[in-house]
Amino acid sequence: MLIYIAKRMWQSLILAFIMSLIVFMGMFVVGDPVEMLADEDFTEQDKIDLAIELGLDKPLYEQYFTFAGNILQGDFGVSYVHNRPVLELIIERLPATLEIALLAMFIGLSIGIPMGIYSGIKSSSKPSRLISFLTTVGYSIPNFWQALLLILVFAVFLKWLPASGRGDTNPLFGIEWSLLSIDGLRHMALPAINLAIYKICMQTRLAKSGTQEVLYQEYMTFARAKGISKQRIIRRHLLRNILIPIVTITGLEVGGLIAFSTVTETVFAWPGIGKLLLDSIHMVDRPVVVAYLILITLMFVFINFVVDVLYAILDPRIRYQK
Repeated sequence: MLIYIAKRMWQSLILAFIMSLIVFMGMFVVGDPVEMLADEDFTEQDKIDLAIELGLDKPLYEQYFTFAGNILQGDFGVSYVHNRPVLELIIERLPATLEIALLAMFIGLSIGIPMGIYSGIKSSSKPSRLISFLTTVGYSIPNFWQALLLILVFAVFLKWLPASGRGDTNPLFGIEWSLLSIDGLRHMALPAINLAIYKICMQTRLAKSGTQEVLYQEYMTFARAKGISKQRIIRRHLLRNILIPIVTITGLEVGGLIAFSTVTETVFAWPGIGKLLLDSIHMVDRPVVVAYLILITLMFVFINFVVDVLYAILDPRIRYQK
């Protein structure tokens, strides 16, 4: 097991290095920060001085090694626009994104897996067919349009929930959380539900297909023949064997929710890192964009590593095959 984990960790480190290189090189060819930051009365010499101040006069490889060396020391640079450390900006916005992402994933798992298991066991029933229809609709609706519908129904017509903003927050360990206030939870509801709908549909379909595949395996038939209760069969045999694809997708989707919640955050004016990314791209704030993408890359690499280890724990055959 230790050899398997060591190999996966080494592969993860190589992947992280390659992705950081791609991200940095890709951002170098997008826009010119000097032109974006220069005032109208800037002379050419002023622009040159600004480029020297930002370190943009150096060769590309030197910029990358300087940046990579700073990252290893925890320094992601200073924002061109906000004139603040980039890591400070991202950490400031990260709790807001984590809140709606984790709440959305919790909703998706707690609703999607039971619905999928039920639909898989009762595949020919009317409720199962209705669940299949609803999950197909949930897959098909564009995220931004779905968000607008939620605002229209729950914020405009019914006036149950606020349409934008983060609401009141309360501190915990020096970090402000909307989860710790009633007003904050009301503001979280719509963006979290908007993110959760797709997750519910995905988890339902995964659990249903896994249930239908496992349900008639020989060990399941043997367990039923022994007279084991249905609840025990589902809990001890069925659920464990459908977890591998669910763990894989859930791990990647947690990263996806954190990394790609930009549309939801923009529509609901939620002050998370997704909105920070869009604003930084618009202003060609290169340090923020590069740091964001590299942190997200490292997060995905770490999640993949954890998923691989969980694979090996859930199914020991995997580590022996490796």
